[in-house]
Amino acid sequence: MSRDVPFDSSRDPDALAALLPRWHRLRDAEEGEPLRALLAVVTEQLDRVRDGVAQGYEDLFVETAAPWVLPYLGDLVGYRTLPGYERVLTTGLHDGGRSALAEAVAPRADVAATVANRRRKGTLHLLEELSERVADWPARAVELSRLVAHTQPVKLYGGTGAHRAERGRLADLRDGAALDLAGGPFGATARTVDVRRADSGRRQGGWTPAGVALFVWRLKAHALTSSPAYCIDRARNLYTFSILGNDTPLVTKPFPEPSPTHIATIDNVPAFIRRRQLHDRLLDYYGPGKSFVIRRDGEDQPVPPSDIVVADLSDWRYRPKRGQVAVDPELGRIAFGSRTAPRQGVWVDYHYAFAADMGGGEYARDDRVPRPDATFYRVGPGQPYRQIMDAYRAWQHDRRADRTGPEGIIEITHSGAYQEQLDFDLDPGDRLELRAAEGTRPVVRLLDWYSNRPDALNIRAVSEDCAPHERPRVVLDGLLVAGRGINVTGPMGAVVVRHSTLVPGWSLEPECDPHSPEEPSIVLDRTTACLQVEHSILGTIEVIGDEVTEEPLDIHLRDSVLDATADDREALSAPDCRHAHAVLHLHRTTVIGEIHTHAVRIAENSIFTGRLHVARRGIGCLRFSYVPTGSRTPRRYRCQPDLSGGVRPLFVSQRYGTPWYGLLADGCPEEVRRGADDGAEMGAFHDLYRPQREDGLRARLAEYTPAGTDAGIFFVT
Repeated sequence: MSRDVPFDSSRDPDALAALLPRWHRLRDAEEGEPLRALLAVVTEQLDRVRDGVAQGYEDLFVETAAPWVLPYLGDLVGYRTLPGYERVLTTGLHDGGRSALAEAVAPRADVAATVANRRRKGTLHLLEELSERVADWPARAVELSRLVAHTQPVKLYGGTGAHRAERGRLADLRDGAALDLAGGPFGATARTVDVRRADSGRRQGGWTPAGVALFVWRLKAHALTSSPAYCIDRARNLYTFSILGNDTPLVTKPFPEPSPTHIATIDNVPAFIRRRQLHDRLLDYYGPGKSFVIRRDGEDQPVPPSDIVVADLSDWRYRPKRGQVAVDPELGRIAFGSRTAPRQGVWVDYHYAFAADMGGGEYARDDRVPRPDATFYRVGPGQPYRQIMDAYRAWQHDRRADRTGPEGIIEITHSGAYQEQLDFDLDPGDRLELRAAEGTRPVVRLLDWYSNRPDALNIRAVSEDCAPHERPRVVLDGLLVAGRGINVTGPMGAVVVRHSTLVPGWSLEPECDPHSPEEPSIVLDRTTACLQVEHSILGTIEVIGDEVTEEPLDIHLRDSVLDATADDREALSAPDCRHAHAVLHLHRTTVIGEIHTHAVRIAENSIFTGRLHVARRGIGCLRFSYVPTGSRTPRRYRCQPDLSGGVRPLFVSQRYGTPWYGLLADGCPEEVRRGADDGAEMGAFHDLYRPQREDGLRARLAEYTPAGTDAGIFFVT
């Protein structure tokens, strides 16, 4: 090896071989390159040693240390490991699960702040920081002892003690604002003494002289910008914020607290906006960059705050006067005066509550793979194309003229609604992706265009004779599809649905009931497509195929909700409730409805609310899942209710469109709430690690609350 050439493999397996004299490499090539192969192995080991040395230096600092090193660094300053951390080192987890679980039970910021926290022990603002740092939940800490009603001494009503007369008093029936907040985390109305403890595992109390409450918000505020409002049929002056026509409560856009010693207010948490609250503080919530805004008739300027009136729009009984715009934040409804109704539409910016980054939304999709070789066709205002089909035809034209490769991406650049018939006819080798740009959530509304044909989004493979590796592939990413479903036909390679919502039941009624509960979201009609669903919400899947001559289709669902809108409806089946000719692969998925399929290869950390019935029981297995009694399944390992009879999952809501859709209730049996292989909850929200976060927060609350206090966690959402 030449001494004047420094060695730097740079992850190149031939880096060492390149340093050899040329005659050695020529002779090695004549012998079949055994020396090159040997040096490639040596280079790989040198890279590992170099990475180990570099990581060893990084492990000296809490900001850059590997997750498994954090408890050891914390031990140097007396950091107490949160419950469940041993699972990080001993449990085999899915891709990304180990780091996510490690962050849930041993947050890096929590270790780094150990010494500083000890100095601030017992302060309310520290408890709020701990909730944010340990569990990633915004919180408000309240001394319940200050809200216990008591008789004031007469001498306090005058002189220097007059300011204490307000403390511990009962409700003032003339103070409507205080009554509106009574009983919540921001209420100031006192209560009589409650002997139950704040940390009781059965029924919480805490209104005692030693009570401290940490009110926690677990639902996140998700933003929608420039989204079309929905006009109620036959009334051009009545609208809903949700484009699906359902009621959706508006949520406060949280603003960061100004200082570490600031106690959280209603502006710092994702709280539901109440009517009285909006009436009293309209300018704090309405306007660009705030919680919500309304625009009409294509105008850039929003409706002036002076025109906004807050009203109860239940049953649409309230009639605004001319020039007024009535808003109901608790139902997410808008009413214009009948003589001043918009003629060119209404657009809204608002925030809604949901637990996770799932389905169509404007949240960041960090797992999106860069596609440098693809050609982009952008759709939206100010872009080359105004309609999706215009961009698709341009890609097809360029593809057949050999001006572009097989990779084509149609990217929608704003959160508008597209109402057009979509038919994608794909040639062998085509790779088409229809996706939302970052920070947008476009809506595809499939309407009743034709009377003599279906109006679904059609994906078809044109050629019947193509090799398996040339079969076309389609990706739908970041969309909300309503009004109809998706039909896939022909010899397709893969159909991927990522971070999208195919509305269960096609559309919603005002109370979030499905409009067409029996209709499927995806129909796989005589196709070879492999369906892959990730981080999405969708309705029924129907498989139509030849069970004699064709192999069963592969259907993969990860971190998703498959919703048939009722436990006794078919979530996956063939027509007439026959077995779908498909092999199912489920990972961390919630299935609302019954499954009738050829086989289940794997189902782990999942929940089935309806019966599972497979034709081939000898294939695959179920592990760490809930499946109802009476199901016909492959072999099961540590499933419920096999281990604990009588156990069944309990949901907060099973109606899509509600803020708490698909979430397990706090009263759900622990065998389900902690029944996954890593101690998390079963189902689509497994990766939130809510049980681990709750355990960690309780441990820190016990460690940092003042001695002798009775502290507990109160979940607001």
